[in-house]
Amino acid sequence: MFERATKLLIPLIVTLLLPAAASAATAADHPSTSLQQAAQGHWRSPANQARDRYRHPVDTLQFFGIKPDMTVIELSPGGGWYTEILAPFLYAHGHLIEAAPATAAKFSAMLKANPAVYGHVEKIIPFAPPFQVNLGAANSADMVLTFRNTHDWLNHSPATLDAVFQAAFQVLKPGGVFGVTEHRARPFADAVDSAKTLHRLPEDYLIALALKTGFRVAGVSQVNANPSDPEDINVHRLPPDLAGPDGEHAKMKAIGESDRMTLKLVKP
Repeated sequence: MFERATKLLIPLIVTLLLPAAASAATAADHPSTSLQQAAQGHWRSPANQARDRYRHPVDTLQFFGIKPDMTVIELSPGGGWYTEILAPFLYAHGHLIEAAPATAAKFSAMLKANPAVYGHVEKIIPFAPPFQVNLGAANSADMVLTFRNTHDWLNHSPATLDAVFQAAFQVLKPGGVFGVTEHRARPFADAVDSAKTLHRLPEDYLIALALKTGFRVAGVSQVNANPSDPEDINVHRLPPDLAGPDGEHAKMKAIGESDRMTLKLVKP
């Protein structure tokens, strides 16, 4: 009886373990990828790579202090411009969690279409402030990243932006980093008005919010600064959108993409 039960159980155990073993092998066999290699990856379109000169992804992520074995949460990834770099960099040793709206079908399709690059994305968690802002268990992430999103949350309400900062603070481990880039408005501009009309925020406003939430400002980088940007025009008139009249496109292209703040906020 024992031998018969054993013979029946072995195939069952093997069947149950195969998916986990395959998953572990995939992660273990995936070569480590540097930030530079990820930014130069063949999976990135020429149009996306052309924006590196304005977004400086390698320098930005190095400033935030990202490491390949971190657990990283990316907020509202949009079309996945930064995901193209984060996913392969974290594939072998880290964990990438995407916090995206449930309606982000195009983004989900992008991940499924290229498992060699995105196959180790930990999960997509529902994130739609102010209704869904929970980012996971407290003290569970090494880094939370947001790229040009904070003005959208303030556009909903100051309380919504506050809730996002609080959620980031809660999910981060002590010493964890909240990396923020945002279109910059002129100093001490009215934040609510700037967010609504220009899609920009004053740097002092976000720093004050960070301090109120409990973060320590570990660094302010000018890696994404653009002194040619007058900071008083709607960012969608600038590249890549060029949403203004055709007659101003040449002038907007000469300016380049928006002037951006880059903040490294740390949970004590």
